[in-house]
Amino acid sequence: MRTGKRCRVYRQRLAAGRVKAYHGGPALARSTFPFLKMTTLKCVDDFRFHLGDKELVPIMIGGMGVDISTVELALEAARLGGIGHISDAMVPTVIDRHLKTRYVKDKLKLYKSNVTNLDDKSTVKFHLGELEEATRLHVRRAMDAKQGSGLVFINCMEKLTMNAPRETLKVRLNAALDAGIDGITLAAGLHLSSFGMIEAHPRFRDARLGIIVSSLRALQLFLRKSSRSGRLPDYVVVEGPLAGGHLGFGMDWAEYDLARIVAEIRTWLATEQIDIPLIPAGGIFTGSDATAFLEAGAAAVQVATRFTVTRECGLPDPIKQEYYKASESDIVVNGISPTGYPMRMIKSSPAIGAGTHPNCESFGYILDANGRCSYIDAYNREVAAHPGEKKVKVYDKTCLCTHMRDFDLWTCGHTTYRLKDTSVKQADGDYALLSAEHVFHDYQYSRNGQIQLPG
Repeated sequence: MRTGKRCRVYRQRLAAGRVKAYHGGPALARSTFPFLKMTTLKCVDDFRFHLGDKELVPIMIGGMGVDISTVELALEAARLGGIGHISDAMVPTVIDRHLKTRYVKDKLKLYKSNVTNLDDKSTVKFHLGELEEATRLHVRRAMDAKQGSGLVFINCMEKLTMNAPRETLKVRLNAALDAGIDGITLAAGLHLSSFGMIEAHPRFRDARLGIIVSSLRALQLFLRKSSRSGRLPDYVVVEGPLAGGHLGFGMDWAEYDLARIVAEIRTWLATEQIDIPLIPAGGIFTGSDATAFLEAGAAAVQVATRFTVTRECGLPDPIKQEYYKASESDIVVNGISPTGYPMRMIKSSPAIGAGTHPNCESFGYILDANGRCSYIDAYNREVAAHPGEKKVKVYDKTCLCTHMRDFDLWTCGHTTYRLKDTSVKQADGDYALLSAEHVFHDYQYSRNGQIQLPG
């Protein structure tokens, strides 16, 4: 369908009452970004993201792990001319789920004798050959099925230290390139030596490589450290304080503003005469939010929250309903992640307070180079404080591996409470799930803060 026809269809749906402004108020009155000068004249489809030799719809779907940004979701973004991410968080676990492999069972079998040893997990290692194989299988699932003019990237969560931070990260990055991934976005604990780990790869200068930062200082540090490779990032995702999951801020996150961070980085890049496309992320809820950033000079936008309630998203359907029903007061930022980063989530997540026995022999993705994890320390403290009890509660940390794998940690973006305004409530009380295409097109073609409802 040509752009003009799509816009006419959108206007027809608006006239029929199937498109609404958020909370029925004046257009953009409840925009997340009042700092930006909003426009009513353009939509996202009036812009294009030029990345190398590719001309793309300037919409990037963020990489949500574990298996929340599925292959199917990424493929839809690529089919529609944008960029989709798969996540490399806990890839062996994800591949076991989809391809019936035995990476987790085999690892547990190898280290089963250490399950009761809660003082020393230093021996629990990932087999690098199996990690490489799992990553290749994960990427090939996406690349073999890709259609359309868009791209599929992998979001690399560098804070997955896996008891061998450097070795496991190097394997994951190189295996993704081996398997033909279009690009890699380096995220969650940006490793300043990442480019050096892959600069010998034959695709180092051909694949698109980007980074996620939350401040100008983080960008400056990365560029300084990676300058020896003679290669700049192809794009920089600037993730603001309203993003979901792990945040690049402290508990003072509310004092920061995405638009101002983007403007500060853009000014510095111009002063240094460095040309890197900037992609704002975090809290961009409507097509008009996105358009405002594009008009202000952004190359594209990264969005994720609205795709958590799509059919292609990996969250189980009952949990998608929890996202729909969440109020603003239900969404919290806390310090329970053993990574040390603040995390945004729905406060009724079953993982909060769960005293789960550490499952490092099966998983162990958060173990540091010495085989330590702050959740293990917190768990041991509570066991010691409650001798004889079969089950303890641990509130200050959570077993991130177990609960992300089981979809019991409901990480989300700040604007999750607005999801109910993007759908319709059905007779059974549940909200209608959306297609990724529906949400993508709503970002692409909507104007004036409007949101297209399903149906």
